[in-house]
Amino acid sequence: MITEICKKAKAASVEMAKLSTETKNTALCMMANALEANTNKILAANKADVKAAKAKGLKTALLDRLALDQRKIQTMARGLREVSALADPIGTIISSWTRPNGLIISQVRVPLGVVGIIYESRPDVTSDAAGICIKSGNAVILRGGSDALNSNVAIGEVLRDALAGTNVPVDAVQVVNSPERSVAEELMRMREYIDVLIPRGGADLIETVVEKSRIPVIETGTGNCHVYVEEDADLDKATPIVINAKCQRPGTCNAAEKLLVHSKIAERYLPIVIAALRKEGVEVRGDEETRKIVPDVKLATEQDWYTEYLDLIMGVKVVKDLDDAIRHINKYGTKHSDSILTINFDKALRFMREVDSAAVYWNASTRFTDGNQFGLGAEIGISTQKLHARGPMSVQHLTTTKYVILGDGQIRK
Repeated sequence: MITEICKKAKAASVEMAKLSTETKNTALCMMANALEANTNKILAANKADVKAAKAKGLKTALLDRLALDQRKIQTMARGLREVSALADPIGTIISSWTRPNGLIISQVRVPLGVVGIIYESRPDVTSDAAGICIKSGNAVILRGGSDALNSNVAIGEVLRDALAGTNVPVDAVQVVNSPERSVAEELMRMREYIDVLIPRGGADLIETVVEKSRIPVIETGTGNCHVYVEEDADLDKATPIVINAKCQRPGTCNAAEKLLVHSKIAERYLPIVIAALRKEGVEVRGDEETRKIVPDVKLATEQDWYTEYLDLIMGVKVVKDLDDAIRHINKYGTKHSDSILTINFDKALRFMREVDSAAVYWNASTRFTDGNQFGLGAEIGISTQKLHARGPMSVQHLTTTKYVILGDGQIRK
């Protein structure tokens, strides 16, 4: 099954690289229309997934990522239309120069080819990833988690049916309809057909793909994100930022998992912010210094500082100063998103220079690390590695380059 899917995707990728911007944009808009027209079909499939997930005891924050409603499907459709409005990266000349021998050398953006995506419990990824891959001239193979199998298959069918009425090959979008782990592992071995593999989900998924894949991997997703409150922070603004970063959607990779507070304001500020977190239903786990100030806080373990909870849980630690905060984040963080709250420009600048993460913030919630929020359109994931792409990845990040050299009879001497 997987080999046949891969062969079809490879063939489709050859055709995708030839398509005009207009052809791709027309297809994206038809896909958006099809999602809206088939809302009931998608919601019925999603209802079955949610029911099964509840029976398995999936935690609330992850159920939030799985569940669809009419508004979310409209958001998916809007995302496809927004991608259609983005500049087409294919064929863009990044740079060009003329050598002394007269050769004209240009570096030009081209598609990657076939993109494989392995992801968990996020049926909207099916639509977003398909749209981004089509706009960037790639074919895509989508293998979602078992929790969202019915939803992903339904969305895939709707998108493929829409492509059948366009000049984009239907096999440019394919959904693997098996939940078996062995099928996912077979996909990871398809180096002959797949050019890049993107895992999108929790730490276990990403680690498995990195270890087992024979295909180049772009790591995404794991978000042990921090908010650091400096001694000179505007505390009236700090608490709403902390609450938003932790509580708005705790099951997302850009939600804050840890709160660091400067020792000079800890006694004054910790009771305020912990009370606010508890009001939102957050379980607080703190270090010894935190527990001296708020004694009923649960003691955090060493493992807590490494953990991405994806839940209404937050680790709180008192740090000596900015240096201590930076050391802590660079040791325990996952290079995703981290924020400093301060009124001091020099401290903010040091934090943003020295914290080794894909996104660093000054006086803002980490929840903005998102392709749409950055103005990139829908995203295919948030890369936490340093090669090829870093941070939210959109259409331009699913390209590579080739050198185009124009000559007039030159030979090398």
